[in-house]
Amino acid sequence: MFNGETVFATDGIMLFYVYFPVFLKFVLLCIGIYFVTKIIKFMNAKINLDKERNEKIDELIKIVSKDRSEI
Repeated sequence: MFNGETVFATDGIMLFYVYFPVFLKFVLLCIGIYFVTKIIKFMNAKINLDKERNEKIDELIKIVSKDRSEI
């Protein structure tokens, strides 16, 4: 790797500067993927709850309109 040479502190710093941006991009990519999956799960749950609420509202409208027509 270093051809038998010793590793100096400056070499470690150079390796840090080389690999840190790659590591940072990987971490940010993982956070982004996690965030997007959480948003998708939330939106799917919200859509299902909205459908249920709309069905209940439709049933209430039918009941109220039926009661008004009897009056």
